[in-house]
Amino acid sequence: QVQLVESGGHLVQPGGSLRVSCAASGFTLSSYYMSWARQAHGKGLEWISGINTGGGSTYYADSVKGRFTVSRDNAKNTLYLQMDSLKPEDTAMYYCARGMQTIDAWGQGTQVTVSS
Repeated sequence: QVQLVESGGHLVQPGGSLRVSCAASGFTLSSYYMSWARQAHGKGLEWISGINTGGGSTYYADSVKGRFTVSRDNAKNTLYLQMDSLKPEDTAMYYCARGMQTIDAWGQGTQVTVSS
């Protein structure tokens, strides 16, 4: 069955960097656009980034543009999100998802906390 498993979430200081990963299984990753979304405690789900099947086109919400970079390694069935210049307001549970305009599968999330 379709599985998306995020990892790499951690406590990081403001201004720091972190890379989270999403291991995909049960489907052919290279056939799907993929997304990252996040949810801060007590707030709604926010889509933050997407990437096309080959990785040549990437998309970002204004809140993360210029600081986050999405990438993928289809041979390794893995999606990545590199996060730089992290701010306390980036603290959230981060989820990877299959699809972009239409999302049909979600991972369980990985917690990123930005605090000094």
